Amino acid sequence: MEPIYLDHNATTPIDPGVIDAMAETARRFWANPSSGHPPGLAAREELAKRRSVIARFIGAKPEEIIFTSGGTESDNLAVFGAARANQNKGRHLLISSIEHHAVLESCKVLSGQGFDVSHLPVDRDGRVDPDDVKKELRKDTVLVSVMHANNEVGTVQPIAEIGRLVRERGVLFHTDAAQSVGKLPIHVDELCVDLLTCSSHKIYGPKGVGFLYVRAGTNLSPLSYGGAQEGGFRSGTENLPGIAGLANALETAEKGMQKEGSLLAQLRDALFEALSRSLDGIDLNGHMTSRLPGTLSLSVQGVKSSDLITLLSQKGVFVSASAACTTASIHPSHVLSAMGISPSRAAGTLRISLGRSTRKEDLPYIADVLSSSVKQMRRRPS
Repeated sequence: MEPIYLDHNATTPIDPGVIDAMAETARRFWANPSSGHPPGLAAREELAKRRSVIARFIGAKPEEIIFTSGGTESDNLAVFGAARANQNKGRHLLISSIEHHAVLESCKVLSGQGFDVSHLPVDRDGRVDPDDVKKELRKDTVLVSVMHANNEVGTVQPIAEIGRLVRERGVLFHTDAAQSVGKLPIHVDELCVDLLTCSSHKIYGPKGVGFLYVRAGTNLSPLSYGGAQEGGFRSGTENLPGIAGLANALETAEKGMQKEGSLLAQLRDALFEALSRSLDGIDLNGHMTSRLPGTLSLSVQGVKSSDLITLLSQKGVFVSASAACTTASIHPSHVLSAMGISPSRAAGTLRISLGRSTRKEDLPYIADVLSSSVKQMRRRPS
């Protein structure tokens, strides 16, 4: 049996077409897009072409796409950039309690610099209530950040509804869509967002490249300074081969998104049903329906996820956990804690994220290996 990779929310293998696009771009458009000679102008034209492809995918204008090194930098630019550029209007930031650490840690730094950060609660399904957003908005709020789909449990947020509320108050709205771009239909005007994060390696593109959508007219301070590339928001020579790979990945996603999403949801649900029949003491985390099609977060009673992952890896099945080990103690995931999940249940949580390599014929083996591994661990003396 070939190894079975079920950690697509962490990263995806690069699509062969993406590799071809990157190699061709590296060969033909090697010059600096900022140079004024013919090779540089050719690279600049190719950069503009790829930017237009990416902008069209989310319903944006080409000039609203700012290329970055990936999701973390995009989140950092959105949070630091919006907060610092608009601090004369207010110093209150409102974020969900389940944001990616790139948002959480940025806000933590800003809180030490005189900003007031409020955290929105989520329900047991991991969803933010738009009414809570409405209640927490203040006259001095300058930025709201709520991720589109959670990377651990897959829950999709009511971004459009939240966006309309935030826009009525004239506050900037950012969403981290690193897990949803290429998996769910996204149009920035329909979502009412001013800032949107995308990471290439989550959608079968290369690592080290992504973008931040910045709505025209948004007041944003840069993080890096130098040659004033990317509209002055992100200095540094653009990674044109990586950008070409990202554009190609989005084009591929666009062609098969609906069919692929439907298939992954079917496989996800079939796997959960198989595990529910063979195992007791398992709980599903996240929203039952408003969820990424390939994400299955399970809490398994009587096991530690770190030990279970090791055992599964030995049997050729690769998954991840929602609990992280730090030194000698296990700290529950902040996402699961915010959802009201106990530390003991969180400690036995697995994140199974399916992707293009997941096959229907592999499901019986996955279910059997997971079930037998859990039963083996439960038989061990405590």
